[in-house]
Amino acid sequence: MRAKITTTNILSQRQSRNSIQMIGCVLVLMLFFGFNGNAQTKPTIKTNVDTTYIRIGEQIKWEITVGIDSTDQVIFPEGQTFSPLETVEAYATDTTRKNDRLTLQKIYALTQFESGTYKLPSQRIEINGVGYFTDSLQINVETIPVDTLAQKMYDIKPLMVVDKTNPDLWKYLLGAVLVLLLIGGLFYWFVFRKKPLTEEEKVALLPAYDRALLELKRLENSKYLIQDEYKEYYSELTDIVRSYLEEDANISAMESTTGQLIEKLELLSDSGDLELEKDTISQFKNILQTADLVKFAKSKPSMSVAEQDRKIVGLIVEKTHEAIPEPTEEELMQQAEYQEELERKKQKKKLIIGIASLAALVIIGTTIAGFQLGFTYLKDTIIGHPSKELLEGNWVSSRYGFPSVILETPKVLIRKEVKLPPEAKANINEIQAFEYRSAMSLFSIGATSITLSEETETDFAQTIEQIVKNFEVQGAKNIITKQEDFVTISGVKGLKVYGSGKFAVPGSKDLMKGKYTILLFGGKGFQQYVILSWKDDDTYAQEIVDRILTTVEVKAEI
Repeated sequence: MRAKITTTNILSQRQSRNSIQMIGCVLVLMLFFGFNGNAQTKPTIKTNVDTTYIRIGEQIKWEITVGIDSTDQVIFPEGQTFSPLETVEAYATDTTRKNDRLTLQKIYALTQFESGTYKLPSQRIEINGVGYFTDSLQINVETIPVDTLAQKMYDIKPLMVVDKTNPDLWKYLLGAVLVLLLIGGLFYWFVFRKKPLTEEEKVALLPAYDRALLELKRLENSKYLIQDEYKEYYSELTDIVRSYLEEDANISAMESTTGQLIEKLELLSDSGDLELEKDTISQFKNILQTADLVKFAKSKPSMSVAEQDRKIVGLIVEKTHEAIPEPTEEELMQQAEYQEELERKKQKKKLIIGIASLAALVIIGTTIAGFQLGFTYLKDTIIGHPSKELLEGNWVSSRYGFPSVILETPKVLIRKEVKLPPEAKANINEIQAFEYRSAMSLFSIGATSITLSEETETDFAQTIEQIVKNFEVQGAKNIITKQEDFVTISGVKGLKVYGSGKFAVPGSKDLMKGKYTILLFGGKGFQQYVILSWKDDDTYAQEIVDRILTTVEVKAEI
């Protein structure tokens, strides 16, 4: 009985164990297939357009909806990938989430300005590096109906030449005025402004007599005697009186010895030109001799003697001032003329200093700007250069001809009448040519669209040969030609022909080294080409050409 029960228990345990294993396998398989099912969920792409029929200039809304996992990465079309339709605006991507799935919605506004039936090309949406393509659509663009019975039709008005306006001119004028005001202010402040006089300058402008008394007063308040500096005291004392005699009495006193100076005073006194008493001259002689002993023999008088000598010098100055006869009218006139002459010389000196400073400032500023910007660029900026003005002017983007050639140029191209020879009329239905030519910089731009009578393939070789032949007819020589493929920003392929040669200068028999670039496009029944030519050494023109080539766009079909 026990054995039976044991066997039954063992079998029961084995069955339970097998059941658990089967359930575990089923759960693992469910998890595995469930996970793989979520990971392998394919993205969904839907497109929708609000209308397939518009009039010229109206817009259509092309909508693309992408369903993806939350970890997927999506790249929508960018740029002008909808050609021949034009992208007006690409709206921001709208994102909605549901569980682990995301729905991305992006809308593009598209338009067209020429009537016809256009194919909206298939667009590539990249998801995790894999490209998915949408279906293409057909869009009809119709002209706006015009009732010619109620509305009269008029010929196209001829082109009008309009003077170029510069909206930023006031900024340049304001900047120039501010710079001139700054220079004028600096010139006035450092050259013509009457600067406040220093104390020394005010003393120097005083009359000789007043200045001598003022300096004697300062000497009285000095500390020479207190500090036992007798040599400095007597040196300054004799300099004051000698300077006064030289200025007011016209006596060469500064370079004279004591004996020579006393002899001159005695002669003037005897002649009556300077009415000084003998005692005054004698006192002055004693002071000069005392000063000589102090300066050269290191003598040291008492403080009271030194102070008394200063007082006597003051009296000598006063008596000399009283003894000097009043100047005549003629002398006063001479002094006035002399002062005016000094003032003129002073003003002239200021003017020379101001002009020299301004010239130095201009030279330094020009040198610094030359090293920073380049001397050639600086010269062309100051003097002017026609190609530089074109490069830095207001550029214009426009369409030319049919099928249209789209260019961004420094000037608008003007329509040029082209007379077809009789032998060409059989093959060419219509030719539309536009051109801009700068006589100053010898720079030219041309855009031409040709529709053929038959829808034949474009023969670029014949067109290139004809263009080079036209160069030679106009006087060009030694033309070198190279070729390479060219692709516009929207992916339209064409041919680029470029090279150099010697071109005729308009209105002259001279030849100049120049360069040229020709872009050729076309298809069945039409041709388009752009021609650029410029001087070989014109760096600004080369920059213009490089910029134009980045903006070239053409319509690839009629």
